[in-house]
Amino acid sequence: MTKPLEPAEWELWHIWMQAQRLLARELDRHLQQDYGISKAEFSVLVSLHQAAGGQLRVGELAESLAWDKGRVAHQLTRMEGRALVKRIDNGTTGRRIGVGLTPQGRSAVQKAIQGHEGNVRRYFFDQLTPEQAAVIQVWSRQVVDRIEASGDEAAAEDAG
Repeated sequence: MTKPLEPAEWELWHIWMQAQRLLARELDRHLQQDYGISKAEFSVLVSLHQAAGGQLRVGELAESLAWDKGRVAHQLTRMEGRALVKRIDNGTTGRRIGVGLTPQGRSAVQKAIQGHEGNVRRYFFDQLTPEQAAVIQVWSRQVVDRIEASGDEAAAEDAG
C-alpha cells in the first residue's frame, strides 16, 4: 500500500491542479476571444502547421494529439466546415488519405501562434525565475518519462 499524502502534500497537489486549470482556462479564453478558435482547433492547426507540407494522415494526427480517431474525425469535420482544413483524397480512388491546412487555416494558426506565445509568456514564464523554470522542466520530463514508460510496459503486457 502506498503511503498516504501528508496535509502539505495535499495542499501542494490542490494548488498545482488549480494553477493548471486556471492557466488552461486563460490560454483557451484568449484563443477563443482573440482568434476565434478553440483549444482543440488550435492543437490540430499547430500539428498540421508543424508537419512536413502542412499535411498528415488522420492516424498520424490522432497520434500527435493523443486523441482517438473518432474524436479527430469529428473535429476535422467541424474545422472543414469552417474552411480551416481540407481533406486530401487519393487521386485515383477518391479515398480520403489525409488532411491539410487551407490558406485560411494557415493564416489562422500563424496569427494564433504569435498571440498564444505572448500569453504563455505572460501567464507562465514571466512569473518564473530561470532556476524555477529549470526545476519545473526537469520534474516535468521525469513525470512524462515515468508515465510513458509505464504505458509502454502496460502495452507490452497486453500484447504478451
